[in-house]
Amino acid sequence: MRAVIQRVSKASVQVDGEIISKIGNGLLILLGIEESDGQEDIEWLSKKIVNLRIFNDENKVMNESVVQQNGDIIVVSQFTLHALIKKGNRPSYINAAKPDIAIPLYKRFVLQQEKDLGKKVGTGVFGADMKVELLNDGPVTILIDTKNRE
Repeated sequence: MRAVIQRVSKASVQVDGEIISKIGNGLLILLGIEESDGQEDIEWLSKKIVNLRIFNDENKVMNESVVQQNGDIIVVSQFTLHALIKKGNRPSYINAAKPDIAIPLYKRFVLQQEKDLGKKVGTGVFGADMKVELLNDGPVTILIDTKNRE
């Protein structure tokens, strides 16, 4: 799994002109899923995200997690995070999981996030044309790949 985590002051997801998820202070997570991803990736990534100390404490030092801030999360499926651009100018998405594998993993990841965060998590609509709006706070953007746990 690959995730782009963005600390936001606000974020929303719109489908067909309707806002389906909206948060204030928290995290917008773009999630890319590969066929080789599994429950271990879900659990590791979810815990890593909710415990990332990327929010400012009272001294303006990034020392608190989204849980400590009582922040919210939106998770948006993003197969293009697995784009291969080695040859030519047209990205290949051959490494991205097909919907029959990706959808159940995405749903399990969202459930794990809700468990680890302790509250409901916003989502996009898998496979839909979504309009994602955010106000990146900082800006703070972190990339995580479960296949490269540094």
